[in-house]
Amino acid sequence: MSQRIIVALSGASGMRYAVRLIEWLIQHNHPIDLLMSQQAKKIFKLELGKSLNTQADFKKFLKDQKGLIKFHSEKNFNSPLASGSARRKGMIIIPCSMGLVGRIANGISSNLLERSADVMLKEKRPLVIAFREAPLNLIHLENLTKLSRAGAVIVPLSPGFYFQPKNIEELIEPLVGRILRAVGIESELEKEWGNEKG
Repeated sequence: MSQRIIVALSGASGMRYAVRLIEWLIQHNHPIDLLMSQQAKKIFKLELGKSLNTQADFKKFLKDQKGLIKFHSEKNFNSPLASGSARRKGMIIIPCSMGLVGRIANGISSNLLERSADVMLKEKRPLVIAFREAPLNLIHLENLTKLSRAGAVIVPLSPGFYFQPKNIEELIEPLVGRILRAVGIESELEKEWGNEKG
């Protein structure tokens, strides 16, 4: 089985990106450590119309029949994710709020989500920050710059149009492919420039 990867959802817009990412990982048998803030659950319901009151609800929605998702409470500092001894392939925060960006950039670890990101940086493991916020103010830009200098990969959730997408999924998938590649996972989702017609 593949090495576990951390996927974290914070309270920002862009849940469809997160869902497609998790779906792809499950379809390709990648075990997932899942972190989800309370605000993320509210945004999830707002954007996708789904109430995730239990872990079973989430597993059913994402068709996790193989039990690849392991849930972690953001309050649980006894989780393996709070330590560098937990060897994970990387961490993807999608979508990532600017508030969370600011806390990670300034070394604040008030919950497991923030601590897990801090661990990725200190252990020099892949950390992907995928955000949708726009426009960005100077504080946002400075915090993103700090994270980039610390080793994080910054991915704005801004889709491309040169391959003439026909629906929302075709807008989402190339970005999901780029995010996967940033943590060392190759996929068929990202179209190569010059081969956009197949």
